[in-house]
Amino acid sequence: MARPKNKTEFQQLSDSNFEKLLIQVKGFYEQNRDIEFPKEYLNRNIKDVLAHVHEWHNMMLDWYNLGMQGIKPVMPKEGYTWKTLPDLNLVIWNTYKNDEYEDILEKLKDSHKNVRRLIDKHTDEELFTKKKYNWTGSTSLGAYLISSTSSHYDWAFKLIKKCTK
Repeated sequence: MARPKNKTEFQQLSDSNFEKLLIQVKGFYEQNRDIEFPKEYLNRNIKDVLAHVHEWHNMMLDWYNLGMQGIKPVMPKEGYTWKTLPDLNLVIWNTYKNDEYEDILEKLKDSHKNVRRLIDKHTDEELFTKKKYNWTGSTSLGAYLISSTSSHYDWAFKLIKKCTK
């Protein structure tokens, strides 16, 4: 499906990509629990990929909460820029590297539900009007949410598929 242009498409794509990711990891994880991804990938296994997506959910929730209070959130995170994402992603990896897979999976499911609630509470106009909210700059709230959900789920699915062949 192309990038969603309305709330219904967005909800459907987010749900289907998340479900596809969950089905994939359920099938792969037991047999690939210890497979290490190639060294060029910071996320070294399936659990790391899921933890990465979970943390990006949390960052999206933080941006949203601050932004809706009229505070311009620091993006992507305090001390980092979009150009230093590899450094930020290393911090994320270090934060979760010792967590158990089952714990990460539950955290991911919970953070997905929280982000999904944000999607559900907004109208098409609120989601897809560019510059609707000062904190989103020249883009839309939906663009941030898509990047944090359906697009990120698709990235995770493809990375896991590639690295577990």
